[in-house]
Amino acid sequence: MKKVNNMKQRGEQRKQHLEPGSPVTSLILAAGRGSRMKDYDGNKALLPLIPQNGPYRGTHTILENIVQNLPQGHRIAVVHHRKEDVISCAAKFGLLFVEQPVLDGTGGALLAASSLLERLDWERLIITMGDVPFVRRQTYLQLIEALDEWPMVVLGFKTNERRQYGLLETQGPRVRKIVEWKYWKDYDQEQMKHLSVCNSGIYSIKRDALFCYLPLLRTSAHQVTKQVNGVWKTFPEYFITDLVELMARDGIPPGYILAQDEIEVMGVDDLEALKKAQYIFAKRKAGNPAPFKNGC
Repeated sequence: MKKVNNMKQRGEQRKQHLEPGSPVTSLILAAGRGSRMKDYDGNKALLPLIPQNGPYRGTHTILENIVQNLPQGHRIAVVHHRKEDVISCAAKFGLLFVEQPVLDGTGGALLAASSLLERLDWERLIITMGDVPFVRRQTYLQLIEALDEWPMVVLGFKTNERRQYGLLETQGPRVRKIVEWKYWKDYDQEQMKHLSVCNSGIYSIKRDALFCYLPLLRTSAHQVTKQVNGVWKTFPEYFITDLVELMARDGIPPGYILAQDEIEVMGVDDLEALKKAQYIFAKRKAGNPAPFKNGC
């Protein structure tokens, strides 16, 4: 608790002199392969938004679109699967790269980047996903600005079909925790009252808050069982969502803002989603915003 109190005190001191133009760093989680992307063995972040000769070949990658929308500052890509391809294709964007040695969750990616993050000069961090191409620059800036009030901010969104999204358990503007589908699917109506906002997996966080809670995240592994190459294996994974609950328990809960719509935070994790993203991108380039329709 002493460390948390110190973090609060340091946060108040920083807030007094923290200007809107304070250094911002962005962390792009681009380590995964995407097991649901059939007949594609590349890195999802390198999928094209302008297809040529099939959906998996083309130009203007998802990663390029993400980088173009991020605010100025250091941009770091966390890599693993086909890392050489990502580094080769994205070096021209001026990215820094850090390897996640083992695919051990979003929290594992953050832990892998921690040494580099410590060496860089920044006050506010954006954490975004390497397969979510349409988050607007204005939304990223709003995530940064919201850190004037909160130590961490979650980008949420609303939808009529919650499917298997994680949901934010909120109390007013505060986030108490993020509840995964395997738990909330069995909740009754009373329990669902505070679960109307979905988690996009995109966050902002202050430097003090991050380095105060990373040691706790490092000791909060979940034992996850997955099938790997036809064999079921159990191994530890770490989740950024745990930071939310750890901070809320200490009385310094994160806040949240809402994305403009579902398109903004759609993830490209299978062929259907890729074709939808390519259609949306083509419409926008032609000056005709593509409306979102569930199931289209």
